[in-house]
Amino acid sequence: MSRVALLLLSIGTALFVGLLAWQGFGSVASTLLAAGWGLVVVAAFHLVPLVLDAGAISVLLRRRGAARENTAYDLSLRDALFARWIGESVNSLLPAGQIGGPVVMVRQLSQRGMLLRDAAAAITVSTTWQALAQIVFALGGLALFGAYAAHGALHDLRMATLIATAVLGALIAGFYYAQRRGLFGRLLGMVSKVFGKRDWSSLMTRAEAVDAAVQSLYRERGRVAASFALSLVGWVVGTVEVWLALRFLGHPVGWIDALLLESIGQAIRGAAFMIPGSLGVQEGGYLLLAPLVGLPPDAALALSLAKRAREILLGLPGLLVLHFSERSWQRRRATRRVPVAD
Repeated sequence: MSRVALLLLSIGTALFVGLLAWQGFGSVASTLLAAGWGLVVVAAFHLVPLVLDAGAISVLLRRRGAARENTAYDLSLRDALFARWIGESVNSLLPAGQIGGPVVMVRQLSQRGMLLRDAAAAITVSTTWQALAQIVFALGGLALFGAYAAHGALHDLRMATLIATAVLGALIAGFYYAQRRGLFGRLLGMVSKVFGKRDWSSLMTRAEAVDAAVQSLYRERGRVAASFALSLVGWVVGTVEVWLALRFLGHPVGWIDALLLESIGQAIRGAAFMIPGSLGVQEGGYLLLAPLVGLPPDAALALSLAKRAREILLGLPGLLVLHFSERSWQRRRATRRVPVAD
């Protein structure tokens, strides 16, 4: 773990513990325990938005019989779902920010027969448009809530939402611009200047191939639009997770309130992507939103912990599967290298 990641993790942990201590560990724990086996139901329901997110990746994958040469693979929705599950597990539970997940997804797709350049292009584009869908979801949730709430209660919320979405929007715009300008080639060029004294030509050729694949994918506007639409539906469906969790916690809310908590809460979490798991920031976001929907502070923190329990219930098996799949892949590679005796 780098020093920066360790520092951010320490800050997030301190904020997380501080918020729990402020509200009282006992009251938050008792509220969370009231959910009981309902947490398992919440975790099981998360498979629905997970499948939609996998579909957003799947529509960008080239199929057998594509016009290009060297694309004779046929990756299914199941392959995309597996990669998405593993990537989300890494993002949720490992101190890799939000970068480790996409890298692992690319590796998982390439291990299933997809060319590395096309896997990197599909994950890059889908990640970009999923983040854009998150912004649309956040602004849509705020607008819908504003139609039902008193205007006085929305001033601080609008400011927090605009700040979070502005941060996300700036990051996405910069990321998109960099993609159109040859992101991977430029990054490798910068790295080669810092760490010279070796031949970078082979890696540069691969980086430029990925950039070309990204450009080609962006020209397929129908697929990109379908990926965006599926990502947006996935965000909206995720609202049911909050609605279910609060019912099991003994603090049921209406659909509009659940939509506000999920849309703005996810935007705040996304803006803090550098902190592993957005630890502390997610909890603070729910505390900010709780008064607007009539939710007591301990229930807001219990909701955040319920979502983290879901991440653990689905993420730990994902990391375990990642470990064994990597071992299996390494064994297969070693077997292919062993020369066959006459």
